[in-house]
Amino acid sequence: MSQEAMDSYDEFLELEMEDMDTLDGELLPDQDMLDRKLYFRELLRLQAELVKLQDWVQATKEKVVIVFEGRDSAGKGGVIKRITQRLNPRVVRVAALPAPNDRERTQWYFQRYVSHLPAGGEIVLFDRSWYNRAGVEHVMGFCTDEEYEEFFRSVPEFERMLVRSGIRLLKYWFSITDEEQHARFMSRIHDPLKQWKLSPMDLQSRVRWERYTHAKEAMLERTHIPEAPWWVVQAVDKKKARLNCISHILDSMPYQEVEREEVVLPERTRHPDYVRHPIPDSMYVPERY
Repeated sequence: MSQEAMDSYDEFLELEMEDMDTLDGELLPDQDMLDRKLYFRELLRLQAELVKLQDWVQATKEKVVIVFEGRDSAGKGGVIKRITQRLNPRVVRVAALPAPNDRERTQWYFQRYVSHLPAGGEIVLFDRSWYNRAGVEHVMGFCTDEEYEEFFRSVPEFERMLVRSGIRLLKYWFSITDEEQHARFMSRIHDPLKQWKLSPMDLQSRVRWERYTHAKEAMLERTHIPEAPWWVVQAVDKKKARLNCISHILDSMPYQEVEREEVVLPERTRHPDYVRHPIPDSMYVPERY
């Protein structure tokens, strides 16, 4: 195996190791864990199909929006990482918006999301989206009851407008149990590499579990429309959730493989008078490894 192929394989494994759940340095048991060989084989196969989807979107100037919603630690970021891992960031980009600033709070609610919508030949993945208003904003009291109800009046028309404009819109809710979220939060608390993922808002979501449940149920019921239906991903098993979600995305797109011209690497041009100037040793990064 070439060094380039080995480096690619190592990169693949590093991403998987980063996402392993640990508690006090020990791996958490997972009786339902998908067979690792099957998981890696299927993930690589699906990522190859995602490359074909990307090429098709570029060639046909399609516009694709995929919304990822779910409770904190439900696995949205994990599937987004696997989708984008082998794709061109100029074609496939992630929109993960922070809390609105003072100016944005005075705008039309959807305005700051509109600026992130795709042009032709682009795919945008929303790591949380305008559905913040139906979830965290409502539960935490960051919006009024009137703003909450106006959101439900507006969002079906907003999404129908997106679809009529030619945007392909997919919406996924990642579903986990109370027990699974508790285990994942404990993993983050005990793992220094993951503690940054925990915010005060995440901790409050544990206190308000039942209120978030009611908010989720209202959101799915009131915004599940034919033009942009919700799809629920069973996400207690992270690996199965990733494969199932990516597979569904691919099944939802009428993409075809785009034929490419054969690439021939040209010979490097060499000039007899070319002299490479030396770089001072002080400019090099120390080779500690």
